[in-house]
Amino acid sequence: MRNVAFDPPSLTVAAGDTVVWTNADFLPHTATARDAAWDSKSIEANGVWRLVAATPGTHEYYCVFHPNMKGTIVVR
Repeated sequence: MRNVAFDPPSLTVAAGDTVVWTNADFLPHTATARDAAWDSKSIEANGVWRLVAATPGTHEYYCVFHPNMKGTIVVR
């Protein structure tokens, strides 16, 4: 999370990998799945949140506080 965007906006990982979001902005952000499968809750500035990517497929997510922030994780 940098400059009010997910960086990178798309990421491909293997099932079982851990995805780490680090908030490099001064604003809080979330990483919230569009299908409500997971939600980081608020990640404060310099905060970190981890998710084990368990379910294969394409997973879209966004920031609840800044809905224009969108990302995708592809789990293989």
